[in-house]
Amino acid sequence: MPSFFEKLFKAKATADPAPSQPPKSATAPGQAATRFGTEQTPSAPDGFDALYTRALSAAASKDFARAIPLYDQAIAASPAGAEPYYKRANALKDVGRLEEAIASYDRAIELKPDYAYAFCNRGVVQQKLGLLPQALSSLDRSIVLEPTDAVAHYNRAMVLQDCARWAEAAASYDQAIALNPEFSDAQYNRALTLLFLGDFERGWTAFEWRWKNPQRLAIGDARCFQEPLWLGDEPIAGKLLLLHNEAGLGDTLQFCRYAKLAAARGATVLLEVQPSLVGLLANLEGVSQVIPAGSTLPSCHFHCPLMSLPLAFNTTLDTIPASQSYLRNDAAKVAQWRKRLGERRRPRVGLVWSGNPNNPIDPRRTIRLADWMTHLPARFEYFCLQKDLRPADRIVRDSSPLIASFDAEIPDFTNNAALCECMDIVVSVDTSVAHLSAALGQRTWVLLPAVPDWRWMRDREDTPWYPTMKLYRQKAAGDWNEVFARIAMDLQREFPTG
Repeated sequence: MPSFFEKLFKAKATADPAPSQPPKSATAPGQAATRFGTEQTPSAPDGFDALYTRALSAAASKDFARAIPLYDQAIAASPAGAEPYYKRANALKDVGRLEEAIASYDRAIELKPDYAYAFCNRGVVQQKLGLLPQALSSLDRSIVLEPTDAVAHYNRAMVLQDCARWAEAAASYDQAIALNPEFSDAQYNRALTLLFLGDFERGWTAFEWRWKNPQRLAIGDARCFQEPLWLGDEPIAGKLLLLHNEAGLGDTLQFCRYAKLAAARGATVLLEVQPSLVGLLANLEGVSQVIPAGSTLPSCHFHCPLMSLPLAFNTTLDTIPASQSYLRNDAAKVAQWRKRLGERRRPRVGLVWSGNPNNPIDPRRTIRLADWMTHLPARFEYFCLQKDLRPADRIVRDSSPLIASFDAEIPDFTNNAALCECMDIVVSVDTSVAHLSAALGQRTWVLLPAVPDWRWMRDREDTPWYPTMKLYRQKAAGDWNEVFARIAMDLQREFPTG
């Protein structure tokens, strides 16, 4: 599900435009854009030119381990120029030596007080370190010095998001787009902001900008179809419509609900999904055939990515197709798991504490099991509902009798789904099992970071997407303990005689 928003809102630059070119958007969701401007380097003693040229070449090849000492040697040969400090800071940023990067940006700014790009990139690093007031100050100064720099306005918007100043963030995205209408990352992240704020009318349309550069936005490759894209305009009665997955498992589980609406318009709906979801979605209402991703696709009349369906159906907050449940379990498999779990002695709580480590927002949403263990009330039965455990979590799980786990017995989502139905409640971080549980109509509590994915919107404990879901948001970024305390209290209130 990327900076701000799971895919979503943080962007990393991958290009180095020439000094006279306008900024190019070269970013991935959830990270800030970096500026690579240059200045005229002053004359220097013998040796500087060769060292600096080699450093630039190494950096261009992403060989930062080689570039940084070359920058150091070049600076030692000629310490008066601002640009070598700036370039060195960029390299330090790229290898994660963030405090050193800030010191190098500071030195570049001392030598060149109007160095707009150095202020911009310093703001990016300060944001990474959680120094949000300082980051905002750096970006504001960058914009004063270079008001037409779309990247600086874009980065400022992302800091404002982290400060929960959403309206100002949207305005900064608007400014970046006004300066560079083809700035696809700004367009995309503005769309996520609009959706987060509940402005679906503008948000779904703007969300189509994700296809301008899907690889950079970490949503995979753009799909090539001979059939036309369907976005709700053409009649589909009597037509074959292919709906296809485009992102994570949670996205597929959330938006597959629209198949029923397409079938109601008279389409024969084919649904392409990740292989692990084929068995679960085989009987999804409205679907004639479920196809594993990677298979040869049949010819059809139209195609539509799953996450474009809200646009196709003009979805507003009031028209989200949010039935109590839209996924169905295999009754025999549920009965199998009930037998496997044995006699119920206490209320059963299903737990999920981590998601896909490759997701850009994973550090925000994943919780270490060790941090959660001491907050779990003792009079419940706890069951691990996730298949993949990280090594440190596996050690904690294996050393505690409190949590039962069947990760070796969960080959696909049909088993996850059956286990969810065997629980009295599912408590999960923002990952696919949370979508699965709520789509089955199970009571589901979801732990959210202070700046969550766009779909959970702002300032609410419920969600219009799932009637049986309750949201627990961090009140302060990074503070899960307060969330654990609320959940423990609510568990004991909901199940007073466990």
